[in-house]
Amino acid sequence: MPEILEVEAYRHLAEQVVGRTIATVETPDHWFLKGGVTSTGMADALTGRRITAARRHGKVLLLDSGGPTLGLRFGMTGRLLVDGRAAIEYLEWGGRRSDPAWERFGLRFRGGGRLWIDDPRRLGGAELEPDLGLLGPDAWTLGVVQLRMALAGGRGPLKARLLDQGRLAGLGNLLVDEVLWRAGLSPLRASGGLDSDEARHLHRVIRRTLDQMDRRGGSHTGDLFEHRRPGGACPRDGEPLRRDTVGGRTSWWCPGHQR
Repeated sequence: MPEILEVEAYRHLAEQVVGRTIATVETPDHWFLKGGVTSTGMADALTGRRITAARRHGKVLLLDSGGPTLGLRFGMTGRLLVDGRAAIEYLEWGGRRSDPAWERFGLRFRGGGRLWIDDPRRLGGAELEPDLGLLGPDAWTLGVVQLRMALAGGRGPLKARLLDQGRLAGLGNLLVDEVLWRAGLSPLRASGGLDSDEARHLHRVIRRTLDQMDRRGGSHTGDLFEHRRPGGACPRDGEPLRRDTVGGRTSWWCPGHQR
């Protein structure tokens, strides 16, 4: 967390600053700045700029300014706040309180108002002109042909390929477990081994899952979520869930119906 759904919620909140002019750039944590930019360089690039659009690609929030685009990443515990309001009150594995020491980056606007990132674990970042060419197609808008291309030739586990942001941007651990559980596909399957029907089915499940869980309120609202624990059973067929490490992430899946 946050995954594509949470960053989409951040994008909606960030739309409130479109049209505002940046008065001050706040960089209390220099380590949070990425891409080689310094605090001075960030301030020089953005001060006096007017926010023209709030966009998202995968897990990256993009603020256009008529000049350099500001890219914001949120790691595992980053939250976006605007004018004191959080898009998400708390993340499932983040802090349930706010602490000024967690404020890593911010923008103050002429006439008042502020946007900032609260990140207890300090795993996010802010950069200018992020290279979106390093990311695959956005998981929410990708077509079935793009999905096939992302999976093609892969000998490694299917889950690892779906988590690879360079292949497909936006899906994280919770969403991939939910998607594969719904699709009836083992996370251990070779990604390049899906046939055309399976790839089409997976594509439909990805889109349907994102739409449904967005309406529910986030990546932690899946049907599998509460069962992802020792002793958990598949809510579909009652089979004991299996726990594996796939792509470096803890993975829960049902050996009964996921093949």
